[in-house]
Amino acid sequence: MKYRLLGRSGVKVSELALGAMTFGTEMGIGVEKGESRKVYDRFREEGGNFIDTANVYNKGTSETFLGEFMAGERERLVLATKYTGGMRSKDMNASGNSRKNMMESVHASLKRLNTDYIDLYWVHARDPLTPVDEMMRAFDDLVTQGKVLYVGVSDTPAWVVAQANTMAELRGWSRFVGLQIRYSLIDRTVERELLPMSRAFDLAVTPWGIVSSGILSGKYNLDEKATGRASARGPIDERSLQISAKVMEVAEAVGATPTQVAISWLLRGPANIIPLVGARTVEQLDENLGCLDVHLDDEQMQHLNEVSAISHGFPHDMLSQSGSSRAKQIINHREWFSG
Repeated sequence: MKYRLLGRSGVKVSELALGAMTFGTEMGIGVEKGESRKVYDRFREEGGNFIDTANVYNKGTSETFLGEFMAGERERLVLATKYTGGMRSKDMNASGNSRKNMMESVHASLKRLNTDYIDLYWVHARDPLTPVDEMMRAFDDLVTQGKVLYVGVSDTPAWVVAQANTMAELRGWSRFVGLQIRYSLIDRTVERELLPMSRAFDLAVTPWGIVSSGILSGKYNLDEKATGRASARGPIDERSLQISAKVMEVAEAVGATPTQVAISWLLRGPANIIPLVGARTVEQLDENLGCLDVHLDDEQMQHLNEVSAISHGFPHDMLSQSGSSRAKQIINHREWFSG
């Protein structure tokens, strides 16, 4: 395991982060404490120090399990959790990004995690009802109080993140150092605005959905009736199966699994990318960690990029297609004005 800086900070985190959504069974997709502990221990044995959870994961059980697992080594970990989602029904103020929900959520998470501080506190998703300045000032208060060390943002439009970080910079508040988004070979739409924005603000990117609900594992390619079938991500279309087929082809060439190739492609992506790997078993985690031993050459990367290419839309496509001619026009205009 190698390490990367957590965005514009001095914190070193493992190049893969462990997603703890599967710790607990209340959401129907996780496992009991014993298996969760095995996954946690294996991640730590392999040098992983970056762990990500949220208050709503399995109704708080994920945080509770981690509070027990981290006992005795809390300081060695970079622990991330989130707020936005509500933990109390029929309470309109128990969700969203308001100062009220933030303060109540962080105190509840600290208790479940059995810790005095959270290394990275994420806003889980955009709340259009809460003013950006209210949210960023409240984050800065948590940092000042020592309850939170760094802040990040998840599942939020690029223009909102840019607005928030620019405002924080101008007012001397704590800035976002991380961005959590959905990103995979099948869904590259974040390359239009979110990834360029992450580079501009030096944000670490922790993508989720990295194998697109199992589509990139290749399992659906073996099913002749897979097209149109619903996955957790939505209906499986022919394009997704074509991308998965190319991943399987590359995997065979490099002696890896399709899942490992899909994650390896992300690690070479156009940003400071730290993929979130989730696992219900140690065997699944070991397969994910195996991506670190996979090397994709430039030709293989090109094949994967071509089969999964997307339109970047206006104005990106226009500027890309006419970039050379526009550059010549600008040079000619400068020469005309200077002459």
